[in-house]
Amino acid sequence: MTDFSKFIRDIPDFPKPGISFKDITPLLKDSQAFRDAIDTMVAHYEPKNVDVIVGIDARGFIFGSALAYRLGVGFVPVRKSGKLPYLTHEASYDLEYGVDSLAIHQDAFPPGSRVLICDDVIATGGTLAAAINLVEKLGSEVTGIAVLIELTFLNGSEKFQDHDIFSLIEF
Repeated sequence: MTDFSKFIRDIPDFPKPGISFKDITPLLKDSQAFRDAIDTMVAHYEPKNVDVIVGIDARGFIFGSALAYRLGVGFVPVRKSGKLPYLTHEASYDLEYGVDSLAIHQDAFPPGSRVLICDDVIATGGTLAAAINLVEKLGSEVTGIAVLIELTFLNGSEKFQDHDIFSLIEF
């Protein structure tokens, strides 16, 4: 199996002092590493009967759309507030470095859909909690959470122990 962690670059004090940002661009530009990451996620979620992938703005779009393509399901973007053109539901959340809101179209998928949420990183879990809230507002079920990186020292995934969380790298 590929050691995905060797493709992650630490950027100290970004986006503000005290934060060590995990830069995924070295993995994305390496075609084999990116392919292996998507293939590994697909192998985990292929038997789970997912109906739709929700990708969280913005790096979740990269992995989520590739997963949706490979799994043969639709892709729904969850965007920052004010970025979607139609009627939306919104949820606010705390980041490790601020506050933000996410939005989803009210008609993104039918109630009862089995949804896989995809993002690049689980940190404190705030972004993920907002995405789960939005999926549930639409009357659907989160069947899994796929991420490239889990920052275990922030304990974000502990909030979601009732969900199938699959991460390729833990720091």
